[in-house]
Amino acid sequence: MTARGVFVTGTDTGIGKTYVSALLVRAHRACGRRAIGMKPVASGCRETAVGLRNEDAEALIAASDPVPAYAACNPYALGPPIAPHIAAREAGIAIALDPIVSAYGTLAAMADRVVVEGVGGWSVPLSDALMQADLVRALDVPVVLIVGLRLGCINHALLSARAIVADGCALAGWIANRIDPDMARAEENLETLRARIDAPLLGVIAHASTPSDDDARALVAAARAL
Repeated sequence: MTARGVFVTGTDTGIGKTYVSALLVRAHRACGRRAIGMKPVASGCRETAVGLRNEDAEALIAASDPVPAYAACNPYALGPPIAPHIAAREAGIAIALDPIVSAYGTLAAMADRVVVEGVGGWSVPLSDALMQADLVRALDVPVVLIVGLRLGCINHALLSARAIVADGCALAGWIANRIDPDMARAEENLETLRARIDAPLLGVIAHASTPSDDDARALVAAARAL
């Protein structure tokens, strides 16, 4: 595999993983790199004329250059917007590592960087036998933790950071996403997290409706470190 990759996880679902992952792809491109986004497992897909499609995967494809085939970006597309191991079981699908690793290899051969977005929070299972940590170890990539700044984020972030390391994975850093612009004592929360997470703060972004090139420039320094 020729590309360097990174796995993006979050402190919870709905925390802005796709938003930040797309920004990271664009930030790598702003550094002059070929960069591709990947969503190995996605639940909450809609039926289309060409099969199940997921809006998170489509957002990552839209940010990518070169543009990957949908099947390589999202090998496992599942219909119901529920935990993926449950959605897969209901669909009669067994999520396995080999198809994901193969798809990652296809993307890695096309690009300089591959940004792999996880599903839900770190400890969401992929199957009865697989956790996301198993996938990260199989891909041999470091992890970036997205922390959604809102009430409760300190507990979620510290537990997630501890679990990533305990699972034998490398925490390359974390990115704070201001998903609640009215959060009380946001700066004090940031300082608490900076002091207690044993990994660098790679960036603090103001969450918007659609990632832009200006937003991506805010993460160029983070991209250069990954």
